[in-house]
Amino acid sequence: MAERLRVALLSYRSKPTCGGQGVYLRHISRELIALGHHVEVFSGQPYPELDEGVILNKIPSLDLYNDDDPFRTPPLKEFRDWIDVLEVATMWTAGFPEPLTFSLRAHRELKKRVGDFDVVQDNQTLGYGVLGIQKLFPVVGTIHHPISVDRRIELKAAKRWKKLSMRRWYGFVRMQARVAPRLSPILTVSESSLADIHRDFHVPQANMRLIPLGVDTRFFHPRPDLPKRRGSIVAVASADSPMKGVATLLRGVAKLATERDVNLTVVSRPTPGGPTEKLVTELSLQDRVRFVHGISDTELAELIATSEISVVPSLYEGFSLPAVEHMACGTPLVASRTGALPEVVGDAAVQVAPGDPEELAAVLLRLHDSPEERAAVGKRGYDRVMERYAWPVVAQRTVEAYREAISAR
Repeated sequence: MAERLRVALLSYRSKPTCGGQGVYLRHISRELIALGHHVEVFSGQPYPELDEGVILNKIPSLDLYNDDDPFRTPPLKEFRDWIDVLEVATMWTAGFPEPLTFSLRAHRELKKRVGDFDVVQDNQTLGYGVLGIQKLFPVVGTIHHPISVDRRIELKAAKRWKKLSMRRWYGFVRMQARVAPRLSPILTVSESSLADIHRDFHVPQANMRLIPLGVDTRFFHPRPDLPKRRGSIVAVASADSPMKGVATLLRGVAKLATERDVNLTVVSRPTPGGPTEKLVTELSLQDRVRFVHGISDTELAELIATSEISVVPSLYEGFSLPAVEHMACGTPLVASRTGALPEVVGDAAVQVAPGDPEELAAVLLRLHDSPEERAAVGKRGYDRVMERYAWPVVAQRTVEAYREAISAR
């Protein structure tokens, strides 16, 4: 039997639902435990949901971006040290402090644990504190995709003075671009992300390892015993992020709704009175669109599996775990032809041009009217997931990267 490793997983925020860092942490930690390794997670808020056997070490921030009280000003009694002061000062000057401040706190905690871990995996923090951790332990980096891509897309969508505040908000990307080339190996999830990381962060391609994400088929699988909801379309996407293409989806559904009786469910929580809610009103979709959030994996999987069509309308994706979850449920998928999505879905989804509501509406109309095509696309998606995307394989390949980092040190 291979040697048991003691692994520390770092994540500056780990929202437990709707894809992203928290979902990755939960699955990779569970599968590492199943392989016989010891795993501890170090995370800031929101904390992840973890399976039995995984230890959670909470590294609390001031939680300045709490969903219920975003951009709050904490009272003086909450301040504990200079890192808290830095966190608030960065927010007050329109920056996003969490990758830096979490990395500094994680460095401080791990200095107390020298000898407790064989390897540390940093899940897309890439803060300066990670370089301090690297002096104590072998560090494997994970970059699902470089946030520089998000910055480009958001800046393009921003108007006039907002561009200035957007540049300040994304100031942490410069730090990540300095830290990333100093980590090896770096794990990423697609050829598209690998190329973007090489271009934007100047990480040598030889330092990167391609390990696609997996899907939890305990939850995400077809449910033939449950009836499909007639005319139902589903998307799992951050509602107010321009990069996720929800505006394109809403415009496409609005065009389709003039000809067919359809309804859209978006798994996300839009900002009250924000751009997405305003667009729903502008397009008169209040009776056609609903937003849900905070649902369990079982509820999410049932929602996807009972929908007639699923959509990933993004303007860019470094991988797209929701796309794989949709395919795993056997729900026919429409996906943007952008970033890593063509690589992820192959011929198992109907691809459309990103940002084109006309083409999206035409494809949704065609699928709506053709149960035969929906069934064929759904089966191709399910078959592709079963062949390519399984968490035990992801974990085994991640352990190989750990051993590589340990040997190199």
